[in-house]
Amino acid sequence: MRTSLLAFFTSLFLCSIQYEIQAQTTFSSIEDAIIVYQEDSGALSRKYSVENSEQYFTRFDDFYTLWLSYLDEINFRELAHPDKVDFLLFKNDLERSLYFLQADRQRFNEVSERIPAKNGMMDFITERRSGTSLDGKEVATRFNNWHSETATLLNELEQTLKLSKQQAGLVAGIIEERREAITEAYEFYYGYDPDFTWWVEKPYAALTASLEEYEKALAQHYNQKPEDDDGSGIIGNPIGEDEIIRRLGFEMISYTPQELIDIANEQYAWTYNEMLKASRELGYGDDWKAALEYVKTTHVPAGEQPPLVKDLADEAVTFLEERDLLTIPPLAKETWRMVMLSPEWQKIAPFFLGGEVVRIAYPTNTMTHEEKMMSMRGNNPHFSKAVVHHELIPGHHLQQFMNRRYETHRRMFRTPFWTEGWALYWEFVLWEKDFPDNPEDKIGMLYWRMHRAARIVFSLNYHLGNWSPQECIDYLVDKVGHEYANAEAEVRRSFEGNYGPLYQIAYMVGAMQFYSLRQELVESGQMTEKEFHDTILQNNSIPVAMVKALLTNQELDKDFKSTWKFGDYIEGMK
Repeated sequence: MRTSLLAFFTSLFLCSIQYEIQAQTTFSSIEDAIIVYQEDSGALSRKYSVENSEQYFTRFDDFYTLWLSYLDEINFRELAHPDKVDFLLFKNDLERSLYFLQADRQRFNEVSERIPAKNGMMDFITERRSGTSLDGKEVATRFNNWHSETATLLNELEQTLKLSKQQAGLVAGIIEERREAITEAYEFYYGYDPDFTWWVEKPYAALTASLEEYEKALAQHYNQKPEDDDGSGIIGNPIGEDEIIRRLGFEMISYTPQELIDIANEQYAWTYNEMLKASRELGYGDDWKAALEYVKTTHVPAGEQPPLVKDLADEAVTFLEERDLLTIPPLAKETWRMVMLSPEWQKIAPFFLGGEVVRIAYPTNTMTHEEKMMSMRGNNPHFSKAVVHHELIPGHHLQQFMNRRYETHRRMFRTPFWTEGWALYWEFVLWEKDFPDNPEDKIGMLYWRMHRAARIVFSLNYHLGNWSPQECIDYLVDKVGHEYANAEAEVRRSFEGNYGPLYQIAYMVGAMQFYSLRQELVESGQMTEKEFHDTILQNNSIPVAMVKALLTNQELDKDFKSTWKFGDYIEGMK
């Protein structure tokens, strides 16, 4: 049992103006407190399910602030080292959650004038949650008024300034969220309460119809051809240097965006030189793009990709186990499975997606001839060999398998720098161990390594305001050798998909963190490779700076800020 915390955890009170939550549990560790926090957060999220509302923002602002105040009272020096790590993870997560909550609140306030009956609808939804007996005639009057207000806003829409694409999507989503909550509330009373049913049925139908019409109109109420459209049709939201640095801080990464771009360019330069060597070995001299073009032609016929994926997955597991590089539970090997990506999905994910279910990109009959060829060429056996293990074992499937079984309280701290970084780290390690045993396989692995370095360069330059989406597409085609459609899909999902602004840099940055730590602990003889890898997997998905703290028993203080220069190892690659 870890060192007990201060006495105030014996009786923990979380209270706001309207609510009080009391936990009568004695917490013997930060882990126990995190588990209670997760359950409390989940309970509040289910209670206040309309996230874009003043009610939600106020309640969670109180919630995060109070937990931070409790953490601030802990005597950090008295904690055991694992508790210190959990404390810092918890504090960082609370600060991040509070920051993004307040940012969401600001965005909500910027569009709130577009929301009909902003407070009235929430009052009705809240009344329903508590099962309040309602006067049907009074509710019908409210619904009728809200319908009129919605219709007025809809009629005035064309005379109002158009929103940004992001704002249009946000406010349309707010209307949808409220419409669905009103429907849920209405169905609670309808048919059960005769007075409510008799009065409200028609006003409800009119209100929801007007809300749905307004929602659809709002979703398109932005400049369809904005001045910042460079012709690619991709409209993102560059966040700027200050915001990048702030988000890197939440990831416990101390580099500036430009420093990361410089490191990525060094990674690219190393990969480029290795690509030249493989091109020469294949007989194409320094024309590496010609060699790459040849490799793309080695695709298997339509319908034969699934057996290839199975063979590549088995090959990777055998390679790892023969070299005793990590522990692979038999059940992890048994339980993964595969599905095919739809043609629609392949427009934004033209390669693999993975985890317990690996999702395969390959042509279907509904694609055009050009789409079929690009899908086959981009998923040839040598490209696929480099990423099947990334998606399955030792990558995402094994990660998820272990995350569900070890230090599960830390799952709330998950980060793509751990998840994607670990999967790409293995591409580094397997390269060194001669997993690619012919020039075609080397080109396949180097193609992806170039791609991950390029992701840092193009995504940070975009968010810094230096590059347009079209410049990012052209960069991928020129520097990595992407098919144009695949490059476009990559940029589109980076800036218009459901990815955070730092997601695309997380692959290589996280991989460099793990690789630098491996040099420190494995190559120095302090840990075996198997011990190193198993320990990482058994401590769950956390910022890699905290993985380093755990594995090295690093001295920590309450206001820890990472200064780790994990990219320094690149100097030895030159």
